[in-house]
Amino acid sequence: ENADGKYISPFHDIPLFAGSKEDKEIPAKRSKTTRSEVLFNMIVEVPRWTNAKMEIATEEPLNPIKHDIKKGKLRYVANIFPHKGYIWNYGAFPQTWEDPNHKDSITGCCGDNDPIDVCEIGSKIRSSGEIVQVKVLGVLALVDEGETDWKIIAISADDPEAEKIHGKYFYIDDVKKHKPGYLEATLDWFQLYKVPDGKPENHFAFDGEFKDKDFAVEIIKSTHEHWKALLHKKVDGGTIKCTNVLVSGSPFCCSDEDARSIVQSAPAFMNGDSISPEVDSWYFFPK
Repeated sequence: ENADGKYISPFHDIPLFAGSKEDKEIPAKRSKTTRSEVLFNMIVEVPRWTNAKMEIATEEPLNPIKHDIKKGKLRYVANIFPHKGYIWNYGAFPQTWEDPNHKDSITGCCGDNDPIDVCEIGSKIRSSGEIVQVKVLGVLALVDEGETDWKIIAISADDPEAEKIHGKYFYIDDVKKHKPGYLEATLDWFQLYKVPDGKPENHFAFDGEFKDKDFAVEIIKSTHEHWKALLHKKVDGGTIKCTNVLVSGSPFCCSDEDARSIVQSAPAFMNGDSISPEVDSWYFFPK
């Protein structure tokens, strides 16, 4: 729900760019900045140190956050020694889409059909469904089973260490300085996290080098343009559900009443009711 109590899609209706305090509209008319930096809204899917693979359900109306299922079983990531679960607050940027029909000129691979992923490295453990305003620090180019899967490195704008990471050009160097070992652990984690499931190690473009803020922002803007094309029916989104409430001019835009009907017709446990052991999945709409 948004501030007005209206049901919205976290994928499509939450703005990519964080709005100013004076602007309560969604999507925001202006972009919030700190110093010379534009801030972005991150949707937290997986809190740090947890293992459940929670994801925005891109193929369901209004795209609730849902525990992913594969072959009838709930999905969890293994603990990659010496870590427990995900080593950051893990989530996605709304209003972005890695187009599976677009071959990335950098990686030579097509997108993974999801919003672009974000690893938030701040000190606070966030909650699933929380919206966090972050500043972008860099990006890692993961090639996952032949698909481009960008991993944005970011930090919450209100984190005590956010102000320390302010290098004029190379934020990634400041991350190495103030959070030694974190980027190396991130690289190892993404390389190995599927091995316990019997899959090979992942690979990276640029030999695993983290690219800096400006490079990352260009990638984000590119995926934002792909999302715009998707929501205005300029490309084929396949099974992606584009139902939204607030995207002006989108042919997929629905009324507040339609959105409420979608939510109310979903399983009762989606809004926090108790879950029986027989239920194979649970999901909810963040507030």
